[in-house]
Amino acid sequence: MNQLNLRTIVRGAYDIQKLRIQTGNRIVGNFKAKLGQEPSHKEEEIDAEGKAILTELRAAYAKLTDGVSRFPRQATFKGNEVISDYTELCLLAQYFELEKHEKQHFARLGKILKEYPIFTEFLDGVNGIGPAMAGVIISEIDIAKARYPSSLWAYAGLDVANGTGRSRRKEHLREVEYTNAKGESATRIGITFNPLLKSKLMGVLAGSFLKCVEWNDVEQAEYDALPETMRRLHKKTGMTQEKTITSPYAIAYYDYRHRMENHATYGAHNDKAEDDKGKRITSKLRRHNMAMRYMIKRFLVDLYKVWRELAKLPVAPEYSEAKLGLKHSEEAA
Repeated sequence: MNQLNLRTIVRGAYDIQKLRIQTGNRIVGNFKAKLGQEPSHKEEEIDAEGKAILTELRAAYAKLTDGVSRFPRQATFKGNEVISDYTELCLLAQYFELEKHEKQHFARLGKILKEYPIFTEFLDGVNGIGPAMAGVIISEIDIAKARYPSSLWAYAGLDVANGTGRSRRKEHLREVEYTNAKGESATRIGITFNPLLKSKLMGVLAGSFLKCVEWNDVEQAEYDALPETMRRLHKKTGMTQEKTITSPYAIAYYDYRHRMENHATYGAHNDKAEDDKGKRITSKLRRHNMAMRYMIKRFLVDLYKVWRELAKLPVAPEYSEAKLGLKHSEEAA
């Protein structure tokens, strides 16, 4: 169970994913330009319109290649109403090959992770976490170095520095040690956290937790008594439904956000207030970000406890519990 090899596999899979997304966006941009539309410059993800275009292109590509034993040659290529030239056909072939390789990499990753107890005993049972996210967590964290839960928070960039969340801002940079090209120990000014881990936890996992919901049919009277955010009318059946949050971490998010909405400083009543420097004190977005960070920190505490126990390492209580006598409610994954 070599962590370095796992990290290489995980990062390789994400590199292929990134290239596939970039290629897809460029194909969508070319297609839009062909239709006289303004192409998008977004490279990080494929939006809903882009996905719809790729679906149309996929169907057109299938028509041209279905039943063909070998990839069409340029000399004999005949396009259709969507894919009109050979270059477009080759670009789409490149995209679909990347998509295939990406799926293969993540499928293999799922098999490899079964060798890691923290996956089989914990992460695989957490609603909202799949093999890709589990791979990032296991390959990027050395649990032996995380003596305290706060050690994980700091490594993931979720601690607070100078009154705000850790970031790449100048005031958050620190002198860090590294090994230079000559193999010598040296220092430089840089970030103190793992940027990949932070981006996946806050940018992917947090949203995944919030999507862990179920919709169950309820009677009209129950439906009428529910808050607007916890009910809906099913589009197809017209049934009245209640929203049930199925992730304990999502519940932690909503509880914390509610607390912040009534906080003396960060509460909604201060949304338009400014400090003595003219800076906005708080906002709905700030409370959301605070709650997102809190939610991931609660997950990391559970991860720390289980992982350290599996590794037969000492498990330290949180600072708030050990020093302040405060205890959080039990959160089973």
